[in-house]
Amino acid sequence: MAADLIANRFGSSRLPPRSLLYAARALRGFGDGFAIIVLPAYLTALGYDPVAVGIVATASLLGTALLTLIVGTTASHFELRTLLLTGAALMTATGLALPQVDHLILIALVVFIGTINPSGGDLGMLVPLEHAMLARDSAHEDRTRVFARYSLIGALATAAGSLAASLPDWLIGRGLTELGAFKTMFYLYAAFGLGSAVIYRLLPHANVEETGKRVALGPSRSRVYKLAALFSVDSFAGGFTAQSLLALWLFERFDLSLSAAGLFFFWSGTLGAFSFPVAAWIAKRAGLVNTMVFTHVPSSIFLILAALSSNLYVALGLLLLRSALSQMDVPTRTSYVMAVVTPAERPAAASVTAVPRSLASAISPAIAGVLLTSAVPGLPLIICGGLKIAYDFALLVSFRHVRPPEEGEPGA
Repeated sequence: MAADLIANRFGSSRLPPRSLLYAARALRGFGDGFAIIVLPAYLTALGYDPVAVGIVATASLLGTALLTLIVGTTASHFELRTLLLTGAALMTATGLALPQVDHLILIALVVFIGTINPSGGDLGMLVPLEHAMLARDSAHEDRTRVFARYSLIGALATAAGSLAASLPDWLIGRGLTELGAFKTMFYLYAAFGLGSAVIYRLLPHANVEETGKRVALGPSRSRVYKLAALFSVDSFAGGFTAQSLLALWLFERFDLSLSAAGLFFFWSGTLGAFSFPVAAWIAKRAGLVNTMVFTHVPSSIFLILAALSSNLYVALGLLLLRSALSQMDVPTRTSYVMAVVTPAERPAAASVTAVPRSLASAISPAIAGVLLTSAVPGLPLIICGGLKIAYDFALLVSFRHVRPPEEGEPGA
């Protein structure tokens, strides 16, 4: 494997595992940043309508859920490092396979098996693995800050990748066909998968004791299942505005160009990224659950208002305000899950809470694709905002007394 040759060339890394995971997250984020914008444009160039784009997004998220489930059931039997390398190899294969197919069924099959995630969120088979590895090496008082930094790096890289979504316009201007330019971007995505594999290859092997400590859910089972159910409502809502579909809404509603969309998602991702350290600061003072809820509700209101706007600049402004708040629950949610289970349960808990989220978010994009062709194309955004507000208050009622160790002893 090419990753093995490159890693052997450099020998063992002296960087701590946390830094290597941050670097891999940056590479993957950059690739996802342009892939999730290029994918709907590629499908449109092939002649497919919004309904087809929604079907592909659903196939991708269903595949993400299946892969995450497989990871959750096998994580206790394999090294996390081995599973991370497998995920990076799959990312490479996804980028190489997409340019070879143009039939809708084949495209859906590739994204189902592969790693492109149209939601642009913290879903995917690699995410719970990285979460478990980061939590293993973090103290209670440091855990939220570690996840905030992880999310910050990923979001900034994704934002930078959004800018790269304008590269097809540059390639077309230099003589490449539209489809040829899009296919080149998928090959670039494959290259980032290979780069991630090189980084994962430098991670240290786990010792026997660490491997043996990873078990399935035990004493925290009911708590994790309740969290998973609530998170699935949030993800079902989020699927209505998966980033690929939000890009398509901007294309259809305001005739936004690919380059302009890339610039918007860059600033959107940048605002979201810098909200992560702010979220860690707020959580230290207000608590993890309060931070999740009371930053999320205003962001949903901004989303609903954007859907009702007929002016491009007003809509973009409201969406940017939403971006500044909507992702604050990402590092706090991850930190909370890792805090309210035993250390041995963390890989399983990360997977169990991620799988229902992936499944739930896989249902709504196909519905949203149909709704985008209706007389009220902004309806998916309105539904998303309303459901997320309901989720926030349900989370507050259910878990306001269940506190992580750094906030006091968890309640029952």
